[in-house]
This record gives sequence, structure tokens and C-alpha cells, in this order.
Amino acid sequence: MAEQSAFRGGTEARPAATVMLLRPARAGAERAGAGAAGTGRVPAAGRDMEVLLMRRVRSMGFAPGAYVFPGGIVDQRDADGDLPWTGPSPAEWARVLGTDVPMARALVCAAVRETFEETGVLLASGPEAAGAPAITLDTATEEWERDRRGLVDRSHSFTEVLSRRGLVVRSEWLRAWSRWVTPRVQSRRFDTWFFAAELPPGQESRNVGGEADLTRWTDPARVAAENAAGRMPMLPPTVVSCAELAACRTLEGVREARRDIVPIEPDVRDVDGQTRIVTPDGAHYPLPKPDATP
Repeated sequence: MAEQSAFRGGTEARPAATVMLLRPARAGAERAGAGAAGTGRVPAAGRDMEVLLMRRVRSMGFAPGAYVFPGGIVDQRDADGDLPWTGPSPAEWARVLGTDVPMARALVCAAVRETFEETGVLLASGPEAAGAPAITLDTATEEWERDRRGLVDRSHSFTEVLSRRGLVVRSEWLRAWSRWVTPRVQSRRFDTWFFAAELPPGQESRNVGGEADLTRWTDPARVAAENAAGRMPMLPPTVVSCAELAACRTLEGVREARRDIVPIEPDVRDVDGQTRIVTPDGAHYPLPKPDATP
């Protein structure tokens, strides 16, 4: 797909960003925000992390009932050059992500903004010196909630919210992971860049976005089996990404993983009489069906 910074709709895949939010493993690993059931399971020995997954409400037009990472489409204001920023420059991100500079800036901003809108977790802090511990933010206050709702209804820009509070996007907290493009036969198409990020110190995820009816922290190594059993329906990029995280085994492994960001575009084909989503490596997956469990 040609690289471009234009924001176009129609059958063109719309640019989007999603974040695999990670935290150290905890006892009761499946517990999450309100509505998620605790199982008391502890991740398998040798793995020290959990990833946040959200189940989309069944009224959503795209992937209803599927488990996804927090994220969403790029807003034109995400390319704002005045966004306060630390870490790799937009030009450096452009080289990593394979885009031009305005799109790289927009993708990083969208990743941070959408994560905050959907989980209350903000990958930003005061402008501390590089390497200095981040100041813990309490984003669960009513004042922050007003700002979060203003971002959701687009009455505020992310640049405005951060600048007013003297905060900066911590782009160094993001790790570029992959890029997936919706199959061409789909009516709603997205060109989505995946990032990995660790939960900032002192922050917790919340069920606040309205697009999910359940969130759960889970061992990424368990996702493939849960998906195959129909308990966690999801699209192939989510299944594959969780498997890749599981292969890293630890948060340190995720930090050190070498990643080449190239577009991966699956196809939809008939396989043995069933409609399947087929990835370029030949692996195929069923179309997700809404989970029947509460």
C-alpha cells in the first residue's frame, strides 16, 4: 500500500492505531475493570506479563462481540505539530513506522489518545528529563473525566488537554509492533499500526469508553486456546499479536524484540466449505462470532 498522509474514507483503508497495554503478572490474572470475572489463575511460570483485552459491545458495526486491544481511527487533529512530546521525534517514528512525518505524528497521538479514551490510562506525564521516573497521574478524577469525555465527543483536542495541564506524550513508552490492513473485500477497512506499551506507574485501567462491555487482563499465552474454543472471539491480528507477545515470555522480552513494520493484509477465502480469514503465511482463522458468555 502506498505511503500517504491523506485522511480518506470510502473503500480506502482508514489509518488507525491500537495499543497492546501490558503489565506485570498479578495473582487473579483474569481480573480487570468492572464487569470482568476473576479466576484466581496465575500466569504460567516463566511469563511475567498480562495484556489488556476489551470485548466490543454487540451493537458495534465492526467486529461486534470480538475481543480487541484499545485503539481507533486517526483524527485529523492527531497530526497537530504543536502536540507536546518527548522521546523519539516524529521523523524517527516515520522511519520506524514506514510513513511520512505527519502520519507518524498522528499515529503516535492516536495510540495515546485512544488508549486514554477507552481505558482511562494516559501514556503521558510531566516533561521530566529522559530516564527520570514518571510522576504518577490520577486520571480517575472528575476533572480528568470531563477532559476524557471531551476527547470522545471531539469538543477538545488532545493537544489542548495536554498543553493546559503541562503534560507531554511520552512516545518513548510506545514500542512499534506491527501493521495490519483489513482485507479488501470488507466494507469497513482499516490500516492499523499496533504498538506495545507498559501500564504507567500508579495507573489502572477502567471501563469507561462505552465501546466495550468487559475488559480483562490475561496471559497472552492463553488467548489462542480461548479463541479456538469460542470463548474469546477475535480477529486474526489480535490472535497473532497475543501469540507473539507470549513468545517473548516477559516484559523485558517485549522490550528487546526486533520488529519489522511491514503491512500484513489477510484475505477472505473459502476453506473446506467455510469462510476463513487467511494470513499471508497461509494460516487461516474463522470469522469471529459474538461470545455467548456473560
